[in-house]
Amino acid sequence: MKITTVQFGEIEFDENLIVRFQNGLFGFENHKKFVFIKTDDELFYWLNSIEQPEISFPLIGVRVIDDEYPEVESYEAFGIVTLNKDPLAMTVNLVAPVYINHDNNLGFQKILDSEKYSLRYKLFVEQKED
Repeated sequence: MKITTVQFGEIEFDENLIVRFQNGLFGFENHKKFVFIKTDDELFYWLNSIEQPEISFPLIGVRVIDDEYPEVESYEAFGIVTLNKDPLAMTVNLVAPVYINHDNNLGFQKILDSEKYSLRYKLFVEQKED
């Protein structure tokens, strides 16, 4: 199967790599099929819509940020990243994680009912030298 993406141009992938979201993602409920992309040289993963290939979401594994982040059995949690040319302005949504089961290629998104997590968690912070 082939699609042309904004981020990677034309990509070819096997149909069994499609991650299906029964309810879509928040704000994108009509998009049910995505391809999960990981490049060798980047920090981020990408979730690219099959139905509308110009739509893609950069993701980061949230356990990298918080090793006690809420788990769902057999699913890996990802936060959607808001990219910016200024790395200090990049944020990740920890309130509405995307959960993906890589064994059966199913995914879902849910809202965590906890004030512990931020909608705009700063991904990078400037270190001050002493």
